[in-house]
Amino acid sequence: VDIFLSYIKKTYDRKSKVLDFHHPHQLLEGLEGFSLELSDHPEPLEQILVDCRDTLKYGVKTGHPRYFNQLSSGLDIIGLAGEWLTATANTNMFTYEISPVFIVMEEILLKKMHEIIGWAETEADGIFSPGGSISNLYSVLVARYKRFPEIKTKGMAALPNIALFVSEHSHYSIKKAAAVLGIGTDNVIAVKCDERGKMIPSELEGSILKVKSQGKVPFYVSATAGTTVYGAFDPLPSIADICEKYNLWMHVDAAWGSGLLLSRRHSHKLNGIERANSVTWNPHKLMGVPLQCSAFLIREKGLLQACNQLCAEYLFQPDKQYDTIYDTGDKAIQCGRHVDVFKLWLMWRAKGTRGFEMVINEFLELTEYLYKELKAREGFELVFDAEPELTNVCFWYIPPSLQHFPNGPERRKRLHQVAPKIKARMIEEGTTMVSYQPHGDHVNFFRMVFSNPATKKSDVNFLLEEIERLGKDL
Repeated sequence: VDIFLSYIKKTYDRKSKVLDFHHPHQLLEGLEGFSLELSDHPEPLEQILVDCRDTLKYGVKTGHPRYFNQLSSGLDIIGLAGEWLTATANTNMFTYEISPVFIVMEEILLKKMHEIIGWAETEADGIFSPGGSISNLYSVLVARYKRFPEIKTKGMAALPNIALFVSEHSHYSIKKAAAVLGIGTDNVIAVKCDERGKMIPSELEGSILKVKSQGKVPFYVSATAGTTVYGAFDPLPSIADICEKYNLWMHVDAAWGSGLLLSRRHSHKLNGIERANSVTWNPHKLMGVPLQCSAFLIREKGLLQACNQLCAEYLFQPDKQYDTIYDTGDKAIQCGRHVDVFKLWLMWRAKGTRGFEMVINEFLELTEYLYKELKAREGFELVFDAEPELTNVCFWYIPPSLQHFPNGPERRKRLHQVAPKIKARMIEEGTTMVSYQPHGDHVNFFRMVFSNPATKKSDVNFLLEEIERLGKDL
């Protein structure tokens, strides 16, 4: 207990480092006595305690107020308590008889999320999955089954050449789902976006007509509510109109942006989501629930069960003494399923919807602060000059050597190297972490995101000053 309490304290302490070092070979060789090697004989208890301390010491402190590297960050104490209780219970989510309380909690939370999306609770369904990528895979799986139910027994050989559509700024998991499900990545059509990263509806319709002219059968569109890099929201009402016109399944990947549904100030950005056939919602992102916690939500009751059910007699006996509708395991593509729901339920009980709303609004206020700071500070340049819709802010740091350098291929080549070099120095220093990437025609830039309630304006200032300090000589 002392080890973990000490770690939690350091995680919130701005004087501590986000990470102590970042060299895999040092870990494998052992650093300051820390060894990962396994032996044939048990180590003494004292060494086991040292191992726990070192594991936390040399890992990345993702709950640190200055960790901005991924969409999931922070360390919620209530959620952590929920995770510990879940591990203590050590049960499985496939049947009500072994997991009654957690099964009912999942039903309650799914109904709450359906209500927030705008679906009538009697017609909707869903399941918690191991992450947004799996939730997105569920959406393709169920959409294909809805259109071609014979896929379950006859396989792809019985189907026409099918195609699905995503925005060019969408998460890669849809393309991966097509590969996993045998559809093929060549049949995933990337639809053009505007300069802000939003799918262009006319381009979507044009792509659908083109695919049909090639003899393929369109069946699915994935819109994004909060893209990974730009934090953009696709125009959901227009996409819904097109899906209805061509009888296509509409999925909304709201893994990142779904948290805004809890904010009365920002929920309008997801207008039209109620018209979707399915939605991915990741509470382990903006809502701050400890990893992992993702929900796949579907508007049509019973479809998920019909798609995945195999009625294994040793597990899903039909003659149990209770209503077997609560044996939810046959809706899943997994058998064993971790209890991801309790920590969310506990946090919702402790914070209420308004508590989540307050934190999410604060994230957007920090985002606006960073946006204005970048516009005001010399040496920083926004990737696109538009107020952020979510907590993503994309920008370049222009070191003094490039500030008066003429635009052209050579400047782009040099600027492309700036963010990786600063990130490398950042990791060596261990003071903060922020991601970078190229995107489309843009060379490497920093992508800042806010999802940690511990982050303050002083941490934003620290990050910008640290980037300047580490990159001014480049």
